[in-house]
Amino acid sequence: MGAITPKEDYTNIPHETFDAVIVGGGGSGMRASYQLAQAGLKVAVLTKVFPTRSHTVAAQGGIGASLGNMQEDNWHYHFYDTVKGSDGLGDQDAIEFMTREAPQVVYELEHLGMPFDRNADGTIYQRPFGGHSANYGEKAVPRACAAADRTGHALLHTLYQSNAKMGTQFFVEWIALDLIPNEAGDVLGVTAIDQETGKIAVFQAKATLFATGGAGRVYRASTNAYINTGDGLGMAARAGIPLQDMEFWQFHPTGVAGAGVLLTEGCRGEGAILRNKDGEAFMERYAPTLKDLAPRDFVSRCMDQEIKEGRGCGPKKDHILLKLDHLGAETIHKRLPSVFEIGVNFANVDITKEPIPVVPTIHYQMGGIPTNIHGQVVAQKNGVNNDVINGLYAVGECACVSVHGANRLGTNSLLDLLVFGKAAGRHIVEFNNRNKEHKPLPANAGEQTLARLNQLEASTEGTYSQDVAAEIRDAMQLHAGVFRTQESMDEGVQKIAAIRGKVAGITLKDKSKVFNTARIEALEVDNLIEVAQATMVSAAARRECRGAHTVYDYEHPADHAEFPLGRNDKEWMKHTLWYSEGSRLDYKPVNLKPLTVDSVPPKVRTF
Repeated sequence: MGAITPKEDYTNIPHETFDAVIVGGGGSGMRASYQLAQAGLKVAVLTKVFPTRSHTVAAQGGIGASLGNMQEDNWHYHFYDTVKGSDGLGDQDAIEFMTREAPQVVYELEHLGMPFDRNADGTIYQRPFGGHSANYGEKAVPRACAAADRTGHALLHTLYQSNAKMGTQFFVEWIALDLIPNEAGDVLGVTAIDQETGKIAVFQAKATLFATGGAGRVYRASTNAYINTGDGLGMAARAGIPLQDMEFWQFHPTGVAGAGVLLTEGCRGEGAILRNKDGEAFMERYAPTLKDLAPRDFVSRCMDQEIKEGRGCGPKKDHILLKLDHLGAETIHKRLPSVFEIGVNFANVDITKEPIPVVPTIHYQMGGIPTNIHGQVVAQKNGVNNDVINGLYAVGECACVSVHGANRLGTNSLLDLLVFGKAAGRHIVEFNNRNKEHKPLPANAGEQTLARLNQLEASTEGTYSQDVAAEIRDAMQLHAGVFRTQESMDEGVQKIAAIRGKVAGITLKDKSKVFNTARIEALEVDNLIEVAQATMVSAAARRECRGAHTVYDYEHPADHAEFPLGRNDKEWMKHTLWYSEGSRLDYKPVNLKPLTVDSVPPKVRTF
């Protein structure tokens, strides 16, 4: 039996003051902190796990950038591919900004010492990837800058070393809990808890940046790390900030069947082939030009279709096989060493000799906290759609600048981290130079956090957080999966609303302070429920098929006069905004106007 600790008085909360506080020490958080450290700002990075263990470490495939080292390429093609991949929902100003900046951020990484794979002439090796093409969809082009299949791992180590050199202050195993806004709605920092001691602190800052990653753990089967519980999204939603486009979740085609561990798209970039039970390379039927390298939402649905029509593999006919052995053991060990290890450890398969079983698995959220291209969080105010919330920034997977629209193109996630991490860093430096003094904290700073902690502290009976979290995950898996029906989504809305009622009744048996993971899990459920409800309500309201949001009820063939492939541009070419209060929805238009080039008109996607 553990020691009984007396109730703690939280009224006297210590507080730390910084120029900027960054919540999250993954790729986007550290790219931003590096930018700030270079400018000499006093920066705190709060991170749930040691920075090099952030979920960015799991990114395998590469960083998309039109370097043109293998074939002719330019950012216009990359821009076109990203707009097309987004199924028309990406904001074209942000997409232009990202694809133009791409080569520069890759070269900066190279200069920081990132160990990219090389060609014989010393240039960075680039591999083909899903949806990447030359000459506006004409043929596939190698655009992914990779470090074998450990690109995210190499990226984190490079950025961590660069930050350590600059003296960035990391608060490891600290978890942010709530935003601190003042009367005017400006953000003045966050409250956070130290896992090691259970102590609470206020981190006051002129600028607060969320880089908290995705929320894939809201689903039962996920390629995401256990830390990906949507903490930034939950904090934003509780503070009255809307969540944008949360109905769009990407299923990665190649999660290891039964394990959910990711096998990079780089496998298919290097030449791996998806096969059904008849040994047929079935993607040739669905996407004659790009074949296995069509965008992820499309490949996932084709795989699901094969399984549904009885051509799945194994005794239960519930998966597809990914064949790599024809690439040869040398290529596999050189270009895909981690995939080889994953095959042995998670599927008991030697991929140099036999195929590996795969199924589509939840992988990435396209939606998140709405931002502009400077990483500033924006909301609707007095009829203005993109009104800036002073002092608050968001970058990476938790943000939605909307470069991914309804479906993210492979390699654009690491690119998104770098481009917008850097852009937000630049803007915070300017913001800091203009705001020399800290604004005074409101008298009730930390009140929301204390109320949540005291509720857990005082509870003697109720539901355990694991049980509530399991209910959320099961409901999401069932009602917001790769294929959706209107009836199932409507049912999901009711189910999640009912589960929300249980969240307030969560109890904590173990009230100890030191490394109490049960307390952390209970606090995480507050975030998971916001994400789940935002997803479910937004999805049920969008009555069309677009990108990752495919609904049986609205499916149509590609040559349909009004709604090709079920997409309804007339009514649904707009971004969803979900507000936690009252679980209500609003909408704002998609920006179809790039910064300098002609707009790409929304077209039917063919591959």
